[in-house]
Amino acid sequence: MATLSSQFHITNKTRPIISCSILPPQNSIKVVINGAAKEIGRAAVIAVTKARGMEVAGAVDSYFVGEDIGKLCDMEEPLEIPIMNDLTMVLGSISQSKDTSVVVDFTDPSTVYDNVKQATAFGMKSVVYVPRIKLDTVAALSTFCEKASMGCLIAPTLSIGSILLQQAAISASFHYNNVEIVESRANAIDFPSQDAIQIANNLSNLGQIYNKEDISTDILARGQVLGEDGIRVHSLVLPGLPSGTTVYFSGPGEVCLLVLFSYAEVFM
Repeated sequence: MATLSSQFHITNKTRPIISCSILPPQNSIKVVINGAAKEIGRAAVIAVTKARGMEVAGAVDSYFVGEDIGKLCDMEEPLEIPIMNDLTMVLGSISQSKDTSVVVDFTDPSTVYDNVKQATAFGMKSVVYVPRIKLDTVAALSTFCEKASMGCLIAPTLSIGSILLQQAAISASFHYNNVEIVESRANAIDFPSQDAIQIANNLSNLGQIYNKEDISTDILARGQVLGEDGIRVHSLVLPGLPSGTTVYFSGPGEVCLLVLFSYAEVFM
């Protein structure tokens, strides 16, 4: 959209001179959603559509191929962007516009490296949110992007609350010797969750041993031990449950609970 710019020039005459010029339009950032059919992918499509200065330029997924991504997201009007299962084709068509473009990747650890390489080959930066991505993959991506002089953001979480929960858990761990993590999900996938693993890793790096009273028990009902410091995680799976993570700390005479419930849409 063009912008009208006005300038006032004061001269010795009684009337000022007004000159107007039209500034060139600022192009929106083209956003390609890879993994668009997933819940988090659909939430990203809606968020980008509502955002100023951005527009959805492509939707990639192996599911719902050919369907309009706007209809899949239950939007009032279709976006006239069909879901495609060929990332190279989508990137190639968008790169011809010469506009600033970015690829948001919600796929999986086994494909994310190749996806970023393809985006980089077309001159596009990547934003990666792939739970359970391995540290070796992160290191390889860092080396590759540094050599290619192309940026890539790997987000361990898209939730502000998750980051605050992790920070609060670290602070509380200095005051309690017992800690357990309870998480809830509507569907039985990816247990323990990346959030629970990250919290356990953060606390394990502090050099403290937790739950010393029964750290060696092998009773399955006591949950899974993450790491070697005695931190246990319990997973609840019930349809209708919001995604939640609760960290229980206990000490003499008191129990401290850190609770987070989240929905995919708010991450955007």
